[in-house]
Amino acid sequence: MVRIKYHSSEVMMDTVQVWLYVDSERAALADALQTLTAEQWETPSHCPGWSVRDVAAHVISSPQVTALHIAGALVKARGNYDRAVFSLAKKAARRPMADIIGDYHRFSGSRRHPPGTSPLEPLLDVLVHTQDILRPLHQRHEMPTPAAHAAAARVWTKSFPFQARKKFAGYRLAATDAGWTVGDGPLIQGPIAELLLLLTGRTYGLGELSGEGTQDLRTRVQQIHP
Repeated sequence: MVRIKYHSSEVMMDTVQVWLYVDSERAALADALQTLTAEQWETPSHCPGWSVRDVAAHVISSPQVTALHIAGALVKARGNYDRAVFSLAKKAARRPMADIIGDYHRFSGSRRHPPGTSPLEPLLDVLVHTQDILRPLHQRHEMPTPAAHAAAARVWTKSFPFQARKKFAGYRLAATDAGWTVGDGPLIQGPIAELLLLLTGRTYGLGELSGEGTQDLRTRVQQIHP
């Protein structure tokens, strides 16, 4: 059982169910990738500096990355985590599209995850990055609400790498489709999937959110990204 605490409540999801969501969401992403043209594979994703190809390769690297891979990348990146992850993704993305898609099938059902993480990290990865890939291409894939709920609770309780509690201190976040409310202050509310994107630093779903805290948040975003 995976159990995540936030405030006085808990999100509980059986580990088997977590992995079933990972399997189904990876399969859905693989099906979507199969339909894309070569030009679409090179389209910028919603991860700044990452192409659709880069993100696609990164998502399925989760069952393949070892402690040695991570250590080597961190050394080359002089300890910078983001640069290390980017370099690993770029290396994996050099392979043909068919090979990257093939990995989704080859590692279907795999229960491996990067050292130092839980099964929730691969779930979080595929949920968020599927949106990073498809939305710039004007395609949509609906996140399963229970999966997004578990992932959002994980991001909120784990400081690294998103620092969500620190970044959203002074706001109250509430899901309109799941029993999830955290923080204190002006309200930001909306579907749990859009809140998950927000917690992980994505602002492209702000239009789906409402509440008195949302306008203030939009102003902050515009100041950072005019």
